Amino acid sequence: MTGAAGAESTAELGRRVLRLRTERGFTQRQLAEPAYTAAYVSTLEAGKVRPSEAALRHLADRLGVSYEELTTGRSPRDATRLRAAVTDARRALATGAAEDAAGLFAEVRDEAERLGFAEERSAALLGLGDCALETGDLTVARDHFEAVERLLAGEPLPRRIPAIRGRAVAHLLAGELRYSCYLLESSIDELNASGLHDPYALLLLYTAAIAPYMDMGAHARAVRAAELALALAPSVDDPGLIARMHRGVARTLIAEGRTAEADASLAKAQELYEQLRIHTDLAHCHWMRGYVHAQDGNLERAERELRTARDMLASKRAALFTVQVEVELADVLRRRGRTAEAEALLLPLLARTPAAGAASAPMGLDAAPGEAGPGEARPGEARSGEAGLTADRGAVHAGGAHRLLGLIADERGDAEAAEEHYCAALSLLERTGAAGDLADLCRLLGDLLRREGRLEAAMDAYRTGLGHRAAPGTTTLGPAPAEPPM
Repeated sequence: MTGAAGAESTAELGRRVLRLRTERGFTQRQLAEPAYTAAYVSTLEAGKVRPSEAALRHLADRLGVSYEELTTGRSPRDATRLRAAVTDARRALATGAAEDAAGLFAEVRDEAERLGFAEERSAALLGLGDCALETGDLTVARDHFEAVERLLAGEPLPRRIPAIRGRAVAHLLAGELRYSCYLLESSIDELNASGLHDPYALLLLYTAAIAPYMDMGAHARAVRAAELALALAPSVDDPGLIARMHRGVARTLIAEGRTAEADASLAKAQELYEQLRIHTDLAHCHWMRGYVHAQDGNLERAERELRTARDMLASKRAALFTVQVEVELADVLRRRGRTAEAEALLLPLLARTPAAGAASAPMGLDAAPGEAGPGEARPGEARSGEAGLTADRGAVHAGGAHRLLGLIADERGDAEAAEEHYCAALSLLERTGAAGDLADLCRLLGDLLRREGRLEAAMDAYRTGLGHRAAPGTTTLGPAPAEPPM
């Protein structure tokens, strides 16, 4: 090593030797003998000489540190301390607010970068990505997960899978369902093609794939992913991941009408989360159980579970998840006949989602924007200062909110407002590929147009809906990924 970089490194090494010698109470002579002189140590500490490997090994032995720690400044104790700090930050994320946990992860990231600890830095970046997912900062989350993938680019694929899974979840929450599936399926294929049948990595991927499959209407793939996840589970010793798997499996059971089995699967997940004190995921269990009860027609229990989930998520400042639960709570309130409460809950959630008058109506249907009353939010607008759903942040639930507002307007005889909301929902969901929801919306819009006497537009809506129903997800995803040997 020569030049300025070499001089800087020599000076840094000298300062490190001086610090370690002083901490241990050695004189320069005590450190040097018997192989070297006090003058040599003095020159080295002043940064005026670059010691040989033999001299460094002698000094490391006398100072009671490893050769690597002396030459690089990276201490095994530092690595242990940073790993403990990551564990503390993970605990903070599980039990407190994501924003507070993010501060802890950022401290670890910065110190790990300063010390040159790639593994601890990647763990901190992964934690920052998970924090950003919880707060709904999806672009920030993707940036953190991509940074992990770059940092671990030379490592085996299973090491990068948690970051790939995180990025796929960020795209799912943004409404980019097909790309989420692509990330997960291509990673599954790469793992299986290369013989890297890592059970933990595969369970992460199959569990994460269930949600986008279900949203796209690819029920067969979702069921198969759940079956494979259940088969892999006995090989994985991670209670949190097992609980997440049970949540995903429950969703496929709900779609098959097996609500009692779905509730039992959620009960298993809830028990694990309670033991682990993972509050956000426990809130997701209440959320899913509310959905199960709603599907079963037990609206009182559904409302209770959804309100519990909403309050838990709000207390952790998990903004995006909170508003998604509120959409489903509004659906239950509407079905219980409390439409005014449902509408009051929905309107503030729709921040910057396109109203039908501001975007091209699907299928060329004509849709006139409705007029907002004094003090009301127009469809597609949010009250200032509140977190909301947008076309690139919770698009599926934004479409669901417009669908519910359309139903409410339709039920009170306001056909113009109902059409506007249905078209806004279609505009949002067409970007996501949520086939089942799109088919249902086309039916609702077709029925509305038919009652209005606009038969040609109604037929267009029905035909489009049949097209979505005939091509539910599996036909647009390409071949299913290869399966691991079981």
